[in-house]
Amino acid sequence: MHTFRVELGERSYPIYIGPGLLGRSELIASHVAGRQVLIVSNTTVAPLYLEKTRQAFKNFDCDEVILPDGEEYKSLEVLNRIFDQLLEKRYERRCTLVALGGGVIGDMTGFAAACYQRGVPFIQIPTTLLAQVDSSVGGKTGVNHPHGKNMIGAFHQPNCVIADTDTLATLDERQLSAGIAEIIKYGLIRDPEFCLWLETNMEKLLARDSAVLTEAITRSCQNKAEVVAADENESGIRATLNLGHTFGHAIEAAAGYGNWLHGEAVGTGMLMAADLSVRLGWLSADAMHRIESLLVRARLPTRAPAHMDYATFMKYMSIDKKVQQGRIRLVLLKKIGEAVITADYDATLLKATIDEHHALSNS
Repeated sequence: MHTFRVELGERSYPIYIGPGLLGRSELIASHVAGRQVLIVSNTTVAPLYLEKTRQAFKNFDCDEVILPDGEEYKSLEVLNRIFDQLLEKRYERRCTLVALGGGVIGDMTGFAAACYQRGVPFIQIPTTLLAQVDSSVGGKTGVNHPHGKNMIGAFHQPNCVIADTDTLATLDERQLSAGIAEIIKYGLIRDPEFCLWLETNMEKLLARDSAVLTEAITRSCQNKAEVVAADENESGIRATLNLGHTFGHAIEAAAGYGNWLHGEAVGTGMLMAADLSVRLGWLSADAMHRIESLLVRARLPTRAPAHMDYATFMKYMSIDKKVQQGRIRLVLLKKIGEAVITADYDATLLKATIDEHHALSNS
């Protein structure tokens, strides 16, 4: 088991990474506040891991709520099912919520914990690669709105993150690749040596080699923990973690939530960000080709949906948390391993990037 901490003063918390952690009841239970535990999961994950997780809380008053599976259910309406259970079972302020699932379950459970009685503790038990390397760490919680992804939410840090790598054995190939997109992101924005490591180990990662998976998850979490510790509320450097996300969130919303996985959309978005970076004269063409090759090898899409023209992208990109004074700020690349957040770019070059990708998608 690998263990390290997200350093946030009195709100610091550990991340545990390794096999067989769902069976470590003494490890999990040590992070519970009070007697009441509500496990939130979905219809896909619950049949696989709910019973084992419940065993970890056998000495507590434990209930569960099972939500439908999919990004399209990450809504205020579905979120209310968690509040219904909390209120019907008379959960008190010293209760603990447990997120057992992927990024959608983690975000919704965390948001429910942030809101219920103005804030209760919660534990992240991510079961997808994307959730283990990204969404479970850092305290971002929320739900989607038809006009924009994750525009309704709160920062609320978990008591701990428990990433049991055994749960990745049941992950389908699409979900695996979606998680790898977020792993690639860390190499591109701040860890060029990690990018080289991924170029060497991509096939082993896709084959779910245990040692390679554990190394990729650990290194990703360490990168994210360092950024979150430096900028918890995303007032500066933390926004670099959104490389490709402004384009990607537009793709998810325009395609209809659930039709593109988050990591798939981010993968395409990162290539579009790289393309614009090349047009600005910052990133070399060779570097962009390296990025595209890595995405292709990870079995990720590299073209947006065919119907997404410039107007469609701008409709959704203009509703983004990084927009300031009407200007869309983007995360772009100076080189592999160095990202910048800027609104200081030629808008005609952004249009050229989108237009070219639109043309390629329809070729």
